[in-house]
Amino acid sequence: MKKLTYSDAGVNIDEGNRLVGLIKPAVRSSYRKEVLGDIGGFGALFSGRFKGLKDPVLVSSTDGVGTKLVVAFMADRHDTVGVDLVAMSVNDILVSGAEPLFFLDYFATGKLEAAKAAQVVKGIAKGCKDAGCALIGGETAEMPGLYKPGEYDLAGFAVGVVDRKKIIDGSKVKPGDSIIGLPSTGLHSNGYSLARKIVFDVMGLKLSDRPEGLGKSVEEALISPTKIYVKPVLALRKEVDVLGMAHITGGGFTDNIPRVLPKGVKAVIEKGSWPLPPIFSLLKKGGKLEDAEMLRTFNCGIGLVMVVRAKDKDKTLKKLKALKQKAYVVGEIKSRKGSEPQVEFTGRENLA
Repeated sequence: MKKLTYSDAGVNIDEGNRLVGLIKPAVRSSYRKEVLGDIGGFGALFSGRFKGLKDPVLVSSTDGVGTKLVVAFMADRHDTVGVDLVAMSVNDILVSGAEPLFFLDYFATGKLEAAKAAQVVKGIAKGCKDAGCALIGGETAEMPGLYKPGEYDLAGFAVGVVDRKKIIDGSKVKPGDSIIGLPSTGLHSNGYSLARKIVFDVMGLKLSDRPEGLGKSVEEALISPTKIYVKPVLALRKEVDVLGMAHITGGGFTDNIPRVLPKGVKAVIEKGSWPLPPIFSLLKKGGKLEDAEMLRTFNCGIGLVMVVRAKDKDKTLKKLKALKQKAYVVGEIKSRKGSEPQVEFTGRENLA
């Protein structure tokens, strides 16, 4: 009988080592001064000395990319989903006021293809640089028989820090405050199961198609990476007291904004106060979706909302403009009575 090896069972250790060699420059390019050691250790080391923070609090988050990966597989394009992976977690910890410090990733596949995996990791490193955090470690798992050929899954883990006195928890939000929306770059990483059903099953479109009004190919619209809001928002906080923030992910406006509202208030969002990106108009029309479904499934063009005092509204818009970050006044905080919903929509009758 032939002597078996791990490679005979479908796990190629040499390909894993090749991947490490391919990603080293990208990973190192994301390092902060607090990173101790180098890629390849059993554990990642990061200094816990936080200068200027009297009472540092660590904030962590974990997430994935979801079925947006199916689009990446269809397009055989793997250089952007890594950015999505980072964005989903760093934007989550940002809403607490935290600065992202470091990030770890988990890449799992049935048969490791180092060149393809390197594209993903390079995207992760780019996302980390955009967020100002270090890609400090990760895990590559090759598991034959668990994934279809050519497919993989991703998970990401981010850790940030904020001074206890500067934590943003929404507790200071009051009626009369203004709601500012920061535009998204598309679907980000949510709602893809419905989006794919509409685009490919209902409308019968292909990735290369350029539907009227979309302004780009279906592939470009669906693969566009998630916006990372860290740098402009942290810069804004130095000049404006941000009272609350919500990352508009799964659950859209309807389910995410209430997560940062205290009792007795509601967010009144004015439809039409920001431009609706063409991809959402396409999905609404193609799937014959009601506004309520749109606003609970997709970000509809706004990836992050923040609450500021009315007197700080103009200052906030001016500062964000100086930071080259577009922003819109999308609503107002009002008193909530009884069983009124925590988020109401007014203004335009239809989104598109």
